[in-house]
Amino acid sequence: MPEAILLKDVEELGEQGKVIDVSKGYLRNYLVPRKLAQPATRGAIEAIRQRQEAAERAARNAVEKAQENVSLLNRTVLTVPQQAGVDGRLFGSMTAQDIATAIREARGLKIDKRNVHMPEPIKSVGTYMIEVEVVENVIATIKTMVVAKK
Repeated sequence: MPEAILLKDVEELGEQGKVIDVSKGYLRNYLVPRKLAQPATRGAIEAIRQRQEAAERAARNAVEKAQENVSLLNRTVLTVPQQAGVDGRLFGSMTAQDIATAIREARGLKIDKRNVHMPEPIKSVGTYMIEVEVVENVIATIKTMVVAKK
């Protein structure tokens, strides 16, 4: 039986990158035309192994970078001047987009506004602790001081 390398996850056979034993006809007539597998040659096995190592290395680097960004954001204190009345109420409100923009200006990190977790928009001057999801399930807490513009 010839060996094949799965190029995509296939139910019943396994996940991408796995070397499997299949019949010649199944490989030639079904898996190869649908780009689900390729014949397992020494070169192809080596290429798949290198691709998997590169993907693992990239994932590790992404996690390390996210941890660095979290520690940087946890030490960050944003001071955001806003127009406010005498009583400390803002003219308008500060939204997640405003926080994301302030983070980009202060630290150069692009944070999507959907990853800024605020129970409700900020409507008055004060100090707030705002949670920001840097990557999935990695959360930083940023101290944000909203001050009145002079």
